[in-house]
Amino acid sequence: MSPSTPRGPASAPGISEEDLAAVAAQLGRVPRAVRAVAYRCPCGHPAVVQTAPRLEDGTPFPTLYYLTCSRLNSWVSRLEAEGRMREMTERLAEDPELAAAYQRAHESYLAERNAIEPLGTDVSAGGMPSRVKCLHVCVAHALAAGPGVNPFGDEALAELGEWWQASACSRPPA
Repeated sequence: MSPSTPRGPASAPGISEEDLAAVAAQLGRVPRAVRAVAYRCPCGHPAVVQTAPRLEDGTPFPTLYYLTCSRLNSWVSRLEAEGRMREMTERLAEDPELAAAYQRAHESYLAERNAIEPLGTDVSAGGMPSRVKCLHVCVAHALAAGPGVNPFGDEALAELGEWWQASACSRPPA
C-alpha cells in the first residue's frame, strides 16, 4: 500500500440516506444493521461500514466491520482463491509475534463491538484469533481501525496496492 493511502476512521456515527443507497448498490441488496461508514474509498464512496452487534430482529451479528466496495471485495476474493488464508493461518503457528499481533486485533475488535453492545461471546469475526477464515473481515478491520491493528488486513492491503485507481468506484454511481 502506498504511503498516501488514507486509512482509519472516516466518518462520525450515523449514515446518510445517500451512503445507504451507495452501499445497497455496492452489495446488490439492502444492507442490514448499518451504523456508520467506517472507511471511505479515496473516491469518496463508502468502502467499509460498521454494523450493529445485533440485526434489527435481535439476532446476534458479530461482524462489526463489513467490506462493501465491490471492486475491493473482488480483489480480496482473488487473494482468498490463491490460498492466502491457509498460508496466513499456517504462519500463526510458526510466528509467535504474528500470533500475538493477531490476538491483539481480536481483542481490539471485541472491545469495539462490546462498547456498542456486548454479545456475551468471545467470538469476533473472520476466524480471529486462531485462524484466518475470512480475509474480507481482516481488510475491513484494517481499513476501519487504521494501520497496525490487524496484521493480516494490513498485509493484504499492501499486496493489493492502490486498488481504487482507475476503477468504477472512482466515478459517481449511475
